[in-house]
Amino acid sequence: MTGARALLGRELRLAIRSGGGAGLGLAFFLILVLLVPFGVGPSGTVLSAIAPGMLWIGALLACLLSLDRLFQADFEDGTLDILMMSRLPLEALVAIKAIAHWLTTGLPLLIAAPVLGATLHLPDAAQPWLVASLALGTPALSFIGAMGAALTLGIRRGGLLLSLLVLPLYVPTLIFGAATVSAAATGGDPLAALTFLTAITLASIAILPFAAAATLRLQLS
Repeated sequence: MTGARALLGRELRLAIRSGGGAGLGLAFFLILVLLVPFGVGPSGTVLSAIAPGMLWIGALLACLLSLDRLFQADFEDGTLDILMMSRLPLEALVAIKAIAHWLTTGLPLLIAAPVLGATLHLPDAAQPWLVASLALGTPALSFIGAMGAALTLGIRRGGLLLSLLVLPLYVPTLIFGAATVSAAATGGDPLAALTFLTAITLASIAILPFAAAATLRLQLS
C-alpha cells in the first residue's frame, strides 16, 4: 500500500507540474461549453435541449487530451522499466495511473459541470443526475484511455492514433451518460441509463488494467 500511495502521489505531482492534467482538461471543457451559445444562439430552449450531449462530449474530449502522456513520458526516460521491476504488480501500476488521470482530469470536470450546466440552461432537476453520471462514467474514460495509451506506447506522434483507437470505445459511455442527463431533464427515468453507465465503468475497472498490463509487457519485451 505504501508503494501504491507513493506512486499515486508521484503521478499527481507530475500531472500538476506538467500542466497537462487538471489545467488543460478543465480549460478545454470550459472553452468548449462556453462557445456553444455563440454557435447555436442564446435561445434557452435550444441550449437546454443540447446541454446533456454537449456537456458529455466536452468531458469526453477533455479526458482525451492528456492520455498520450500516460505511459509515454515514463517510457521515454526509462522510468517505466524501473517501475515494472518493482514489487508493485503491473496491473496495479496501470490502475494507479488511470486513477491519477481521473483525479487530475475527470474530477475537476465533475466539479465544474453544474456551473456549466446552468450556463446551458440545463434544468435544475437534471443537475444532480449530471454530477452522478459524470462521477460514475468518467472513470471508464480514464481506464479505457489507459488501454489505448498502452497500445500506442512507443509510436512517434501516437496521439492521433490513440484518439482513433479510443473514441469508438468511448461511444457507449457517451450514449448512456448523455441519456441519463437527458432523461432527467425531460422528466423521464434516468436510472436505467445510469445503471448501464455504471456497468460499463465497473467492467472497465475490472478488466482493462489486466489487458493494458499484458499489452505493456508485449511492448517492452
